[in-house]
Amino acid sequence: MSKLTKNQKSVADKVEAGKAYTLEEASKLVKEITTTKFDASLDIDVRLGVDPRKANQMVRGVVSLPNGTGKVTRVLCLCTPDQEATAKEAGADYVGLDEYIDKIKGGWTDIDVIITMPSCMGKVGPLGRVLGPRGLMPNPKSGTVTMDVAKAVKEVKQGKIDFKVDKAGIIHTSIGKVNMTPEQILGNAKEFISTVIKLKPAAAKGTYIKSIFISSTMSKGVKIDPKSVE
Repeated sequence: MSKLTKNQKSVADKVEAGKAYTLEEASKLVKEITTTKFDASLDIDVRLGVDPRKANQMVRGVVSLPNGTGKVTRVLCLCTPDQEATAKEAGADYVGLDEYIDKIKGGWTDIDVIITMPSCMGKVGPLGRVLGPRGLMPNPKSGTVTMDVAKAVKEVKQGKIDFKVDKAGIIHTSIGKVNMTPEQILGNAKEFISTVIKLKPAAAKGTYIKSIFISSTMSKGVKIDPKSVE
């Protein structure tokens, strides 16, 4: 077992083993137990009582975090020339089509989100091998394939994220940064969890929300009582 650092020792007793905290308590506690010198990401893990291998139990959705993500999201908008100006005005970092498709084919993926139009998917589709493994492939379900690219760009810049349950039945995503206030963390976490609850598949039986943990980069996980967010 590795030795605890001085900072880790100072916060080791703040999280009681096995205790489930309310969402409000956890939003404050996660800040207290973070000892990193950099602005750590705030992560949430929700274990669901679903079988992701079955199509009728897949949980996937989007949520607009009321207090943003706390980080700069680099957006590439692949669109037709007539939409380039509005996409730029909406805040897209990169706008174009053929030249960026060529860059991606060459290995460039220095972006966080790609937004495109249905009419451009014929050119974007073949990039799936590059974009898919990186989670960058545009998808109508996540709102990144749309006729209104300007609106989609604005939403992403303001804190819209998409999420998907993994093979183990867990949704893992970042909902902010530790430098946020406890109230901002609470607001983002509550919005995210309530969105996941609304997406409960009709085919899912038994307990839907099995466990919820919130943590920061390199911190201990804080267990949250699911009843405190219903």
